[in-house]
Amino acid sequence: MRRRLTAGVVATATGLALLAGLPISSATAAPSTASTGTSEYTVVAGDGVSAADAIAAITAAGGTVVSSNAAVGTYRVSSAAADFKAKAAKSGALIGAAARKPIGYAPNPSPVEKPITEGRGGASSSGVPKADPLDDKLWGLKMVKADKAHAIEKGERGVTVGVLDTGLDASNPDLAPNYSSKLSRNFAPDIPEIDGACEVASCVDPAGTDDGGHGTHVAGTIAAAANGSGVTGVAPNVTLVELKGGQDSGYFFLDPVVNALTYAGDVGIDVVNMSFYVDPWLYNCKANPADAPEAQAEQRAIIAGVNRALNYAHKRGVTLVGAAGNQYDNLNDPQEDTTSPDYGTDPYYRPLDNSTCFTLPAEGPNVIAVSAVGPSKSKSHYSNYGTEQITVAGPGGFTRDFFGTPQYNQTANNILSSYPLNVLQATGRVDADGNVIAANVFKDCTKAGKCGYYVYLAGTSMASPHVAGVAALIISKYGHRDFWRGGLTMNPDLVQARLVRTAAETACPEPRLRSYANEGYPVEYDAYCAGPKSFNSFYGHGIADAYAAVGGR
Repeated sequence: MRRRLTAGVVATATGLALLAGLPISSATAAPSTASTGTSEYTVVAGDGVSAADAIAAITAAGGTVVSSNAAVGTYRVSSAAADFKAKAAKSGALIGAAARKPIGYAPNPSPVEKPITEGRGGASSSGVPKADPLDDKLWGLKMVKADKAHAIEKGERGVTVGVLDTGLDASNPDLAPNYSSKLSRNFAPDIPEIDGACEVASCVDPAGTDDGGHGTHVAGTIAAAANGSGVTGVAPNVTLVELKGGQDSGYFFLDPVVNALTYAGDVGIDVVNMSFYVDPWLYNCKANPADAPEAQAEQRAIIAGVNRALNYAHKRGVTLVGAAGNQYDNLNDPQEDTTSPDYGTDPYYRPLDNSTCFTLPAEGPNVIAVSAVGPSKSKSHYSNYGTEQITVAGPGGFTRDFFGTPQYNQTANNILSSYPLNVLQATGRVDADGNVIAANVFKDCTKAGKCGYYVYLAGTSMASPHVAGVAALIISKYGHRDFWRGGLTMNPDLVQARLVRTAAETACPEPRLRSYANEGYPVEYDAYCAGPKSFNSFYGHGIADAYAAVGGR
């Protein structure tokens, strides 16, 4: 992606959003050792290589295993050897080593002009009585017909949705009722070099916190409670599980992401939302001639590690939903990558081969990849697209939607959801007393005086959680009891089949070449929509429809 986005309208794709407005196990890892003069790597063993042989090869290359994930053959390794990556790449037992560097970045939204106050009561524009005070601003909720679906199914507490992201602010009164502290985990300890000073001595932020903001926004769209406060999520009665795989700064690393996915499979999480993509390569290529052998091995290791973790989770019943990305690329035929690697060393030009280069996890196995649309149902200018990847579309936001009308260039064309107070205060949008001092930041308080905060963001990061919420409603309606783990479960292939079958088919625009020149974007953003109404490169099988998905007609 062109500078990370799958969160904000501005872009955040490790978060893929744009600003609008261990002991040897898969357990939580220890803080970075970068300050000691050593470097850290995630090493991926070759197919069929035993743990003993992999560890022997790592040791021979000059590394020390800190922790491992036996389920997918990945090892967190520290090494002071300058040539460790090169030696690992040459080992017959190892695919390669990925330096501990970001997989993505989700910048915070910028403050805007003036505060907004809100009244209560009323009905949404769809005619369905709104459950919460800010629901009339949730055009995305209405587009996927979740407001109508709630008359049939609001979600079951026994259905769990993992938010693999920067964290989750469980103090928000919209998220607290649905949050599971028992199941939530932090797989991404703070790294002072990129995150700043640790908030706690261990550098492992407690579950239920979010110093980035992206994960809290995603969580609200999925399952904000219908409790008379703030906003309503697509599946307001399901259980939210924090799977912290991103740093406070918004960066993600291979090791936390892989460990979060295998954990989700082990404990029986039903749905995992992934609004990010893997770094430091926009596209991970198996053997790009523009890359040095060491870089080729690193990318092959990332491909293998992520794909194994996705397969592992899927096999254990996890429905995987991912943001398609915000690089306005045709993923069927990406031409070049000039932004990789995006961390550690300078990027350089790389021609791309579609058959051997992948953006992950969106192009990984078993992932329901989601493109983004604005309130007019136009493909958002930033959204990636392509018939090989896009499963369905979802509301992601598009500030400059509705060109030529009063709705054009409005922040409200983006997605409103929950956001952490601490991040808003740190960025100067809310003062020390909790008063809103920036435009398009909303505050809503319960009768007991507990206040939540809400902001607009845009990106495929915002589209993906709408679809994850619909998937959770499908499992709530049609899943069966899991007598081993408790709650409900449903084969993820059946979840996807119902999601696809009930999506609202949406035809390509005419003319099919969508130009964004009127909206002020250069020709590079122009996108050609290929395929019939039933399945095309902009919308996949259509825009997710929660009402139809749970049996509405």
